[in-house]
Amino acid sequence: MRGNDTKQTIMFSYVSQEDRIPADHPLRRIRDIVDTVLKRLSPRFAELYSHTGRPSIAPERLLRALLLQILYTIRSERLLMEQLNYNLLFRWFVGLTMDDDVWAPTVFTKNRDRLAEGEIASAFFEEVVRVAREADLMSDEHFTVDGTLIEAWASQKSFQKKECPPKSSGGDSGNPTIDFHGEQRRNDTHASTTDPEARLMRKGPGKEAKLSYMGHVLMDNRYGLVTTATLTSATGTAEREAAVAMLETTKEDTCIHRTVGADKGYDTASFVKDVRGLGVTPHVAQNISGRSSAIDDRTTRHPGYGISQKRRKRVEEIFGWVKTVGLMRKVRHRGKAKVGWMFTFTTAAYNLLRISNLRMEGVCR
Repeated sequence: MRGNDTKQTIMFSYVSQEDRIPADHPLRRIRDIVDTVLKRLSPRFAELYSHTGRPSIAPERLLRALLLQILYTIRSERLLMEQLNYNLLFRWFVGLTMDDDVWAPTVFTKNRDRLAEGEIASAFFEEVVRVAREADLMSDEHFTVDGTLIEAWASQKSFQKKECPPKSSGGDSGNPTIDFHGEQRRNDTHASTTDPEARLMRKGPGKEAKLSYMGHVLMDNRYGLVTTATLTSATGTAEREAAVAMLETTKEDTCIHRTVGADKGYDTASFVKDVRGLGVTPHVAQNISGRSSAIDDRTTRHPGYGISQKRRKRVEEIFGWVKTVGLMRKVRHRGKAKVGWMFTFTTAAYNLLRISNLRMEGVCR
């Protein structure tokens, strides 16, 4: 018999949110890890808020909502709040009941800025790494380092002379027509009026120059987890400088032979010298195009060099996920502080997903 198409305006449900979420749903594994991390960060959250006044949005709920935005590629806070309004899965993950009011997008953004000022992204990332170490998913021996350009939220038109900006040749004040033909544009003479901290940079020969930042990660070669993440201004030496700085933060043990893999962009005498000075063997790809390499047969003859060259390619999986799923191909924030906060938090989300998948595969102890 055909059923009736009745429209129900009021709903009384006897099924709880917990029962509606499948037992094998991937977000269940991720939330278990997130709850452990947030519990450890609770004392730090208490320092950011006043002990008097009206209660704010719980920082735990803010961070869970931001994780959903990254994991499900939701491009704006307004769409995220819309999803929270009717998506039971999202409400369950964040910690909202079916009857709780959803926050206004502006309220959500202002409260998120409080977490940015408190450097919560770095603390969250460190606790996720701690969870990975406790599960024996990370080593202190073999790493890979790499960097990638993160396109800034600024147009080429905004990149103007610092002293005398070009005049508009059109009558449109909102989107003026500006002719840069024949003008040499450089970071020392020009700056973006939209995001002054962004720098004009291109990744390689034949590539177009874009206003960008540069994101860097230090990956552990065991299971491809991010050990350290940072964001810098886009310069020609930023990758090598950030690599040395990140290697300095790794645990140093004279009894452990540490190595770091990298592409041929790191094959310079100064970088190899700095890395060796840290007690790390540079397994850098040889750049022999028109010059001699800083890596000789004393390094390349060992089997570990070949293994590092194979494992280092996995770092591109991190950048691919961060840029496509994590919405970091072109950022939605301005200024190095905010962009760096989101980059660190997005890499933490990648680690969460990776740890969750490794648990499902039975790798964790």
